[in-house]
Amino acid sequence: MKSPGFTCWLTGLSGAGKSTLGIEIIKALEQLSVPCEYLDGDIIRTNLSKGLGFSREDRNTNVARVGFVCGLLNKHGINTVVALISPYRDSREELKFEIPNFIEIFVDTPLEVCITRDIKGLYKKALAGEIAEFTGISSPYEPPLNPDITLKTHKETVAQCVEKVLNYLRAQGKI
Repeated sequence: MKSPGFTCWLTGLSGAGKSTLGIEIIKALEQLSVPCEYLDGDIIRTNLSKGLGFSREDRNTNVARVGFVCGLLNKHGINTVVALISPYRDSREELKFEIPNFIEIFVDTPLEVCITRDIKGLYKKALAGEIAEFTGISSPYEPPLNPDITLKTHKETVAQCVEKVLNYLRAQGKI
C-alpha cells in the first residue's frame, strides 16, 4: 500500500505568484521522481467548478471541490500542488481537517505589487468597478494566521521560494 500523499496549497491574492510557483514546485518534485499533480485555480474554474460565481458560498464550494480531489489523489499516494486564491480562512481551515497531509503555503505579496503584475488586466477592471467581488479590492482576502510556509515573491526569487518549499517537505519527511 502506498503511503498517503501530501497537498501543498498555495493561497494568496491574484498576481501573487501562486501559479508560477506551483508550476515550478511541480517541476522540482518531478525531477525528484515524486508522484504529483498540479491543480491551478484558473483551470479548475473552467472544468471542475464551471458555473460557480464569486460569492463567498461559491468560492467555498470551489475550495471544497478542489480539496476533495486532493484528498482522493493523496489517498492513492499522489501528491498535489494547488494554486488557488481561496480567500476565506474558514474554508482553508476546514481542509486541514479533511486532508491529513495538508500544507498551507501563504504567497504573501502586497496588493500594490499584485496590481503592478496585473497581466490579465483584472485589477484595472476591478478598480474601475467593472468586476464585482474581486478579491483584495471589493471582496476580502483573509490571510492565514499560521501558514506552514510563507513565501514573499516580492522579496524572494522563484528559485528561493521553491527551495524553501522543498526544504520544508524534506524536514517533514514528505520527500
